[in-house]
Amino acid sequence: MENTREENAVPRVAVVVCLLKGKTVLLGRRRSSLGDSTFSLPGGHLEFGESFEECAAREVKEETGLDMEKEKIELLRVTNNLFVEEVKAYHYVGIFMRAMLTDDDHREPQNVEPNMCDGWDWYEWDCLPQPLFWPLQNAVEAGFNPFHASP
Repeated sequence: MENTREENAVPRVAVVVCLLKGKTVLLGRRRSSLGDSTFSLPGGHLEFGESFEECAAREVKEETGLDMEKEKIELLRVTNNLFVEEVKAYHYVGIFMRAMLTDDDHREPQNVEPNMCDGWDWYEWDCLPQPLFWPLQNAVEAGFNPFHASP
């Protein structure tokens, strides 16, 4: 562990949102120095003073253009993610949230940040695209399922 420490490095907090519609979840292919070309949930960094729900709603809006009511977003899981395989070591606490679109909600996600994501699509949980972003992959391998998880 000693060789993975960066001088004055501190863990960061990332909030990701399992946005569900029917039997599908929203994923996008990342365009980033961390996890490039992997599939990930919408999300990003928690800002100072923000609740998890506020961060989740803000990130979904920034990345997909979809407005979500923070009161309808719930906490599912917390993970501890250490990326030591990267050129620079990263340490993130991952906050997995859940929000749902009803079947009669016909809004579709837009690719608001094309420099960060190749686009959004809906996938059935049993047929997730590969490769998944490492924190999501680890959660899936540990049995995480946002359709069955209870907060």
